[in-house]
Amino acid sequence: MKAFVVDTYGKDGARAAEVSEPTVGDRDVLVRVSAASVNPLDKMVRNGEFKQLLKYRRPFVLGHDLAGVVTRVGSAVHGFDVGDEVYARPRDLRIGGFAEFIAIDMDDVAPKPASLTLGEAAAVPLVALAAWQILVDRAHVRPGQKVLVHAGAGGLGSTVIQLAKHLGATVATTTSTDTEKLVRSLGADVVVDYTKEDFSNVLSGYDLVLDSLGGANLEKSLTVLKPGGLAISVVGPPDAGFAKQLGAPSFMGVVMNALSRKVRKRAKALGVRYQFFFMQADGSQLRELGSLYDSGQLHPVLDRTFPFDQTLDAMAYVEQGRTRAGKVVVSMAPEND
Repeated sequence: MKAFVVDTYGKDGARAAEVSEPTVGDRDVLVRVSAASVNPLDKMVRNGEFKQLLKYRRPFVLGHDLAGVVTRVGSAVHGFDVGDEVYARPRDLRIGGFAEFIAIDMDDVAPKPASLTLGEAAAVPLVALAAWQILVDRAHVRPGQKVLVHAGAGGLGSTVIQLAKHLGATVATTTSTDTEKLVRSLGADVVVDYTKEDFSNVLSGYDLVLDSLGGANLEKSLTVLKPGGLAISVVGPPDAGFAKQLGAPSFMGVVMNALSRKVRKRAKALGVRYQFFFMQADGSQLRELGSLYDSGQLHPVLDRTFPFDQTLDAMAYVEQGRTRAGKVVVSMAPEND
């Protein structure tokens, strides 16, 4: 089958290749991929940014979320049948959405939301799971709390805005002039145009900040939190919790804490908290999120769709910052569903 694999870590490490169809284990669902989406995480894994913690055996197929049709099920699989339309974010070390077929543990798969096309559904799993795990599992967002979401027009930001509003929060976001209307339509109560003003000069008293930019943006984010508030970053620096989540040796936790010492020290001085976030596969959460898409509480935001054979072009498009809003999808065939 055709796939896009990582041979060597680095910017030019991914290529198109012919690889064997995946082996289907007892607990696996074999899915014929209809569409997959591109995430910043694809670039990070391709570049080897997590190679000390995520020990992929090269060559491996890239791609962190997808939608498609079940073509085979393992002997221990229940709840899925051949012909079912599904979507998934496969667990780490078993990714591979940029391929014609993928075998996925049944615990990571969920029925595709009925209201979404396969292309739309492919854009959902990673960002929707991240939004849920940040807002519900980590931050325990409650009605009336204040949440700041950076880069609100992006794939993650646009999803977090919607879910935070569903949870009853007051939501602020940063964006550019040309996407202000979009983020307001998603539910943002306060919009800061980063091309015109500094968010840290106009916002204060927030319970949660979600940072997807890092660096100076993260450090300034700490200053808009109320005492005890929480800043969560999806780009780092990592902390010991990340190493523990991946089951790494204890010394890696020490290393991760060293990398985040500066920002954690700054957060402590301000009376706030900092955590790094790395999402986890979870089919049961995808089922719950699917109901929110079908009820109209959430909807995907798509920027552009590329044909599957242009997957590397799609990755470059995202990596070069050309995305205007939402997710970039690669599709096996034109949408006809």
